Amino acid sequence: MNRTTLSLIAGATALAAVTGFAALSTPDASGGSTAKAAVQLPVERTSLLCPEPSSSDLAETSYTAFTPVTKGTGGSGKAELAAANGQSADGSTADKSGKSGKKDTGAPVVRPKEPGKPVTGTAEGAETPGLIGTATGRFAPGWTVQETTQVAAGTGRGLLGTNCTAPDSEFWFPGAGTADGRTDYLHLTNPDDSAAVVDIELYGKDGTLKSTLGEGITVQPHAGEPILLSTLTGETETDVTVHVTVRSGRVAAAVQALDDKLGGDWLAASADPAASLVLPGIPKDATDVRLVAFAPGDSDADLKLRLASPSGQITPAGNETLHVKSGMTAALDLGDVTRGEAGSLLLTPSDTSVPVVAALRVVRGKGDKQETAFIPATAPVGTRATVVGNRSKDTTLALTAPTRTTQVKVTASAGSEGGTPVTKTYTIKAGTTQNVDAPVPRGLKGTYALTVEPVSAGPVYAARTLEAAGEGVPAFTIQTLPDDRGAVAVPEAEQDLSVLQK
Repeated sequence: MNRTTLSLIAGATALAAVTGFAALSTPDASGGSTAKAAVQLPVERTSLLCPEPSSSDLAETSYTAFTPVTKGTGGSGKAELAAANGQSADGSTADKSGKSGKKDTGAPVVRPKEPGKPVTGTAEGAETPGLIGTATGRFAPGWTVQETTQVAAGTGRGLLGTNCTAPDSEFWFPGAGTADGRTDYLHLTNPDDSAAVVDIELYGKDGTLKSTLGEGITVQPHAGEPILLSTLTGETETDVTVHVTVRSGRVAAAVQALDDKLGGDWLAASADPAASLVLPGIPKDATDVRLVAFAPGDSDADLKLRLASPSGQITPAGNETLHVKSGMTAALDLGDVTRGEAGSLLLTPSDTSVPVVAALRVVRGKGDKQETAFIPATAPVGTRATVVGNRSKDTTLALTAPTRTTQVKVTASAGSEGGTPVTKTYTIKAGTTQNVDAPVPRGLKGTYALTVEPVSAGPVYAARTLEAAGEGVPAFTIQTLPDDRGAVAVPEAEQDLSVLQK
């Protein structure tokens, strides 16, 4: 193996450490490959971004961070979640000496001491900025952060939660709105040292919503930018698809969807456009479920709807299919589709495969005691996924195996203030969704993490529902569990490189 090949392999390993992914195939002179199949190695650096939690003075926000224990990571590394733009988590800004009247400027909101144990932090009121989290070394693989906010009254009152997300260059948000009574903000957060430039497109039931204000939006370095969607267009729409593309730089994006009567929650980005989608974890007591879908390509999509229930797949009565016109947002009211049982919605092509994005708006409660959450189409658990901020009596874990029976291992971590881990294994039958009796740490104090790992073949999808008491309102939030991207594929050398270097 020559020096160039060695450099390429070293470069691939460095790329994996910085970006979390790399792939390399090195040909020999005869056109064959001198590299074996790629091996999975833990990532060495991970970034996550949390949006500004609330504009309400009544907001109480908690942050929980966690890294599952991962083999092969070594003993070094660190992780912390700190405010962007030179602010403390309480919103105060330092003077030139670096002193703050309230807290040390930039003091981390959370700083884990070791993998395997969650750590929490809090903030109150409307001045909490967006946060930037970084993890390196043994803290990087599976680094997970949850932002959870409880708002006692006003627009969007209830429980709002979101997984803090990695920066990217494109996002789809079906399920937003600009109608009267809705106050929806698109939050953009830039983790880098240079400004990012972003374009925002809005699509309603008849196509593109007219706007000249969504082009070339600048997001300053290490800063967040909340954008009220109704300021981008004069058109009012109940169901809007938001498309975010980044011209330069990177951002994290999430939509905070607030309703005057139905509470609100964070709407996370849908999985990438695909012909078949899974939307897991519809609460069994949902009183109204609304599907919103969008076909970004040049062709219309005809979707077949199936509900994966505890007993198998069923067709929602009167809602067997949905036609989605190209470039137009389509919506379908499914009512109380779960009828008292756990459920997940499966979307597949009726005929020709056409990529779509989709999300569900889920309502619980009745009358003036209603609350809203969102379930975007999501990627499968993959190798491993984690959700944090769980409590012993207010957490529901839903697991879905759409195509084949699969065994799933679920581990409850140590508690943030005490407790020892517990692991259980579940069998999820093909075509079903199960609300499993998730494990709880022995001697739990504080909150804990749930880590989900498939142990047999077949895709598994997961979602967590978190509830909170709220003056008779069934306050809740739902987070999906896609793969944590804690490992990277790096080619295994055909020869022992240490021999060549002697």
